[in-house]
Amino acid sequence: MNLYVKNNNFHFELENLTRLFFPDEKINVYREEQKTVTPYILAELADRVTVKAEINGFVSELSAPLGSDDNSNELITVQLLYKILCRYSGINQPWGLLTGVRPVKLFRKVCEESGVDKAKQTFLDEFFVSREKLNLAFDTEQHEKRILELSKPESFSLYVGIPFCHSRCSYCSFVMASIERAKKLIEPYVNLLCEEIKATAEIANRLGLRLETVYFGGGTPTTLNAEQLNRVLKTVNTSFNMTTCREFTVEAGRPDTIDKERLFALKENNVDRISINPQTTNNSVLQAIGRKHSVEQFFSAFELARKCGFNNINTDLIAGLPTDTVESFKSSLDSMLSLSAECITVHTLCMKRASTLTKEGVSLNRDDAETARKMLKYAQDSLISNEYIPYYLYRQSRMVGNLENVGWSKPGFESLYNVYVMDETHTILACGSGGVTKLKNQADDYLERIFNFKYPYEYIDRFDEIIARKSGIKRFYNHGADVSRT
Repeated sequence: MNLYVKNNNFHFELENLTRLFFPDEKINVYREEQKTVTPYILAELADRVTVKAEINGFVSELSAPLGSDDNSNELITVQLLYKILCRYSGINQPWGLLTGVRPVKLFRKVCEESGVDKAKQTFLDEFFVSREKLNLAFDTEQHEKRILELSKPESFSLYVGIPFCHSRCSYCSFVMASIERAKKLIEPYVNLLCEEIKATAEIANRLGLRLETVYFGGGTPTTLNAEQLNRVLKTVNTSFNMTTCREFTVEAGRPDTIDKERLFALKENNVDRISINPQTTNNSVLQAIGRKHSVEQFFSAFELARKCGFNNINTDLIAGLPTDTVESFKSSLDSMLSLSAECITVHTLCMKRASTLTKEGVSLNRDDAETARKMLKYAQDSLISNEYIPYYLYRQSRMVGNLENVGWSKPGFESLYNVYVMDETHTILACGSGGVTKLKNQADDYLERIFNFKYPYEYIDRFDEIIARKSGIKRFYNHGADVSRT
């Protein structure tokens, strides 16, 4: 698809919107005057805002008066393009013309500026969001409020990355290393990770920052053996001031990494929330996506975690997986409800560029999108009827059906970290390869990022550089970041 942008700088939003309707095509963006080549979309500002399209024999043109400034002109341009693409495809996107990751945060911002009623009307009439998704955004925002109010100006959360897995799932694009290929890296990685945690804690303690939540992600943290896991967890507990910590989560996501020794290591180190993720309870679907565990292993791991005293367990499901059906997904969701899992996170399959699925040329059509929508509709109806609440929500590009990921929980079991990281509420200090520290200035909402190296071998080989970058935390807070106490 060729996108021509004339007399405006709206190429970013226009490209993202075009991709909603052409997810498998390369979008060529041209910002200089030249002859249009079909298929094409032309967005032009002159005496009016005009959008034209010629796509596979479909020809359409819409125009509207110029707005008062660039922001209004951008919205008008995107609205016109959205209407044309809806006509071409016959599809009304559930989230309308919104392409951002955080629609709930946007809804909250509009509420603060204009009030709830105006925000709802804006989502419906200007962003073309469906009433179903508007209601979901509104409900989620309501449940987030209590969690956001817990955060103080000096608050922060800690993320610890363990970039190892037993194998790569076909839909995954995270930077990680399989145990088979990276076994020799694990021990040196753990040793250096503990050093980085200590260095980070020393800075946080000196600055008087307040630790709210800890989150171990990956990869799969429980690919570490019990001794290694215990060592890293203990380092966190002995290095940081844990007296203010409200939540300690570890993703024990792969059931085939869970045993009694690892669970005891978690329990003894004050981990109070874990994830055990089946993704589906259909063995043939697990095989199709490259998960190396069975459904039976998931149920055994969940039961073992209960016996070990874990009373806050999250389970992940993915709607739209290859070979999965609506009925099979319903069975998976019903199984999570029968286990009375405290949190059930329902993801939508995302066709990420770096995933095996995408590299193998798998593409999804309108039928796949409709299937995913039916799955999410069943999940939402079932979870609400079982008194689960939506407490955080985010979206990604290339999601099947342009849908969303939603964290559902029993009241009182919401993951604080998930809300904080998605809302960008406060500073996130990150340790481990692939970690991104996000420093938040509460006075003006400014975010500054410090990146760790992505790959475990880089992390090990260039560890001194990572420690040197930590000085950026001190510099940020010592040069005016608002950490005034309340």
